[in-house]
Amino acid sequence: MKKILQRLFKKPVTWLAERLSSSPEKDQVFTSLSALLKNIQNKKSGSGICIPFDLSTGKFIIFSDEHKGARDFADDFRMAEKNYLNALDYYFNNGFHFINLGDCEELWENKPDVVLEKNKTNLQAELRFLQQDRYYRIFGNHDLEWKFDFPRTRFLKPVFGDKLKIHEGIILTTIYNNRQFSIFCTHGHQGDKKSDGNAFSTWFVASIWTPLQRYLEISINSIADSFELVDKHNIMMYEWSATQKDLLFISGHTHKPVFASLDHIERLTKQLEKARAKQDAEAIQKIEAELEKRKAEYAGKQFHKTMVIPSYFNSGCCCFVDGDITGIEIEGDNIRLVKWKEENGQSNRLVLEQSPLSYLFEKISNT
Repeated sequence: MKKILQRLFKKPVTWLAERLSSSPEKDQVFTSLSALLKNIQNKKSGSGICIPFDLSTGKFIIFSDEHKGARDFADDFRMAEKNYLNALDYYFNNGFHFINLGDCEELWENKPDVVLEKNKTNLQAELRFLQQDRYYRIFGNHDLEWKFDFPRTRFLKPVFGDKLKIHEGIILTTIYNNRQFSIFCTHGHQGDKKSDGNAFSTWFVASIWTPLQRYLEISINSIADSFELVDKHNIMMYEWSATQKDLLFISGHTHKPVFASLDHIERLTKQLEKARAKQDAEAIQKIEAELEKRKAEYAGKQFHKTMVIPSYFNSGCCCFVDGDITGIEIEGDNIRLVKWKEENGQSNRLVLEQSPLSYLFEKISNT
């Protein structure tokens, strides 16, 4: 009976949410991101911080969109927890700084005290970074409560103590060829009316969609039902980044990994073309399987949107339905899109794409 109800309810409820919710508007996205960037550069209180790093030695891992929940069928994070914890062990032991890029907790669906109680192990894994001054948190639209002093003090302080600061954005700065370059990191919901201050969206997720998920045992990526809109938003954020001087932009929010303005689907498509040209049957089979799986998750997405300026990155999410998580690594002069995937009971780190930062700096400085 539940399978029948799943088929009956999933599409119409999702359609209703999309019809009645707003979509991102380009001018508002541009205005909001530009204002935030300027506020951080001008050191406006509450906006964010600038963090200098050495291009030869800096180490950062950027994860976003865990959407840690209440460990029920509406909790998109529960399948990814093992990969997340193993990834944090790796990055902690290897001296990385951790930037948690927003939607860390799912507070549209759950009360903060419930989420924190159910995620003690994950929060303690994050706390280790903070204790060594290697942890930075950014709020997103689904954990917007952390923007405000009262809920931070009531719920986060007992876990993280007084050291934790919550930002709207962070700017990493470094020097290359005697010139300063910036890497701007924020969640990416700014200017998206569907997610940024939309009371209907918050109510709908909490009151309609979440109870249906729990009852029907539907476990989905929490953003992944609005694929056309999400793709549109990634393009807007890319277009904004292309207007900035000497700047790379890293966001989350859309749950779709993007590397150097080339999205995950397009990267797989280009890999498949190369494998077919080489007549590599094993690689073709593997890439085709991965491509079909991701196409199902990104259904309705338009393909082959090559971005000409390699200025935009998206960390993806830590709540894919198969338990995979993706993130952006910066290690010395290298930036990578990585995926952590469980295989044969082990969490494995896979490098999906990488590039020297210095190469990207040269590309954006010449355009």
